[in-house]
Amino acid sequence: MKYNFSLFWRTFYRSFFKSKNTTARLTRKRFLFLALFYTIWPVGMAIHWFCFWLDDILFPAYKDHPIEKPLFIIGNLRSGSTFLHRLLSRDAETFTSLTTWDIYLTPSVTQKKLTQFVSRIDKKYFNNTLHRALFAFDERTLGKIKIHPISFFQPEEDENIHLNIWDGYFVTFLFPFMDEMPNYQHFDEALSPEHKKRIMTFYKSMLQRHMYATGKKYFVAKNPAFSPKIATLSEFFPDARIIYLARNPLDMLPSTISWINYARGQFTGPSKGYHYIEEILDMTQHWYRYPLNYLDAHPSPRHLVLKYDDLIQRPEMVIRGFYEQFGYPDKPGLPIIIDQAVKETLTFNSDHNYSYEKMGFTRHQIIKIYADIFERFNFETRDDLASIQSIKVER
Repeated sequence: MKYNFSLFWRTFYRSFFKSKNTTARLTRKRFLFLALFYTIWPVGMAIHWFCFWLDDILFPAYKDHPIEKPLFIIGNLRSGSTFLHRLLSRDAETFTSLTTWDIYLTPSVTQKKLTQFVSRIDKKYFNNTLHRALFAFDERTLGKIKIHPISFFQPEEDENIHLNIWDGYFVTFLFPFMDEMPNYQHFDEALSPEHKKRIMTFYKSMLQRHMYATGKKYFVAKNPAFSPKIATLSEFFPDARIIYLARNPLDMLPSTISWINYARGQFTGPSKGYHYIEEILDMTQHWYRYPLNYLDAHPSPRHLVLKYDDLIQRPEMVIRGFYEQFGYPDKPGLPIIIDQAVKETLTFNSDHNYSYEKMGFTRHQIIKIYADIFERFNFETRDDLASIQSIKVER
């Protein structure tokens, strides 16, 4: 495993010395974030990498741990992948995922084993006092974020795990200097074979550590950022099951613009309007067309292209269908799991409303940009009245 120190130092230098006239200019808010980040992050990385080293000594068997029938949910951002991911993760007898806690606090086998030991002690001798305190802290902090539901203890997009080697798309949310970044948005086509291998070898080792430490059988991940790396993903996980989720561009595009601006805005200075429009237009078109072209060229019963509307309107039928198609064990209690997930989604209230007209688009422009996607999926093009209405952000 190799840490991308070159990118780390470039983002450091840009942040303090060449950030003028960028969205990450050195405002008071940005300076406070950087001071906190560079105080805490290096310490955390030193601990994680020490524990990775301990893994090789104490738990070397993780390197040979099989990853059987992993399920990867891909597609554009804001296309229902969080809903499906969280729903499947409720089937804990079948699936496991990396949670926010796993990604940022316990990525190694050593840390997971230590956490499991502390949890047993807390349950046996302290009546889960520590457990309840952590959940209360979680609700008061991450639970306040409304545009995307986040919790230490809920499954999360494990593209975040690449922050541990400072080499992945999510680095751009902390440091939006796109001219410094490798072209993660066109991963398969833009990165060198050596670079792709370095990133995916690390990712696979993280999954092996997790599966080894938890003893679970099947892994499920939702990673829109894996859409441009579908070929490399299939190479490293030849037994993978892949679901591509497609949502109407009239909903996906403004939701993605809103979400990326919101997410990056948490770490940068206050800024009016919407940014990164050209980047997002290029990215979303590629994340539609490239993975769909790959799946068309590699037909397999291990692959499924799924419309967002079908998932939302008929979740039980859709899920039972791909359980059977992909060879996962069916569960008598699946309807209850699905019903609970749907009720949770219906009660989720986002604090973001937006319209694509405020972002500088018309309905006709979006339809033209994504004309082939509208044709392929027979998405509704709606009428002019619908284009000026605010659309509520969905997961």
